Amino acid sequence: MKAINTNDAPKAVGAYVQAIATDNLVFTSGQLPIDPKTGELVTEIKAATKQALTNVENILKEAGSGKDKVIKCVVYLNDINDFAAFNEVYAEFFGDHKPARSAFEVANLPLNGLLEVEAIASL
Repeated sequence: MKAINTNDAPKAVGAYVQAIATDNLVFTSGQLPIDPKTGELVTEIKAATKQALTNVENILKEAGSGKDKVIKCVVYLNDINDFAAFNEVYAEFFGDHKPARSAFEVANLPLNGLLEVEAIASL
């Protein structure tokens, strides 16, 4: 196993790494919509979705994978009423590639984020 870290995604703020790669899979940690350049949390749902997914994509690139190799995403939403707006950006981001996905509302996310996204991808 290999730890994956990139400056193109927010730094881990706890006892974890941005991702772990095995011989053929990459498991990302949950990504909040934090702009890694500024450290700012994005607080509008469509822009937040794009930022969280971009963070995941940048981690996957660092591991030698990409968004076209995502097998499964898990999405934690602060408010399930944001699902339609989230889903619109998610569909555009992945295009014709449609990974398996779970998405659900949770009570709270770190930093009061609107969503958190994690992914499993092949190498």
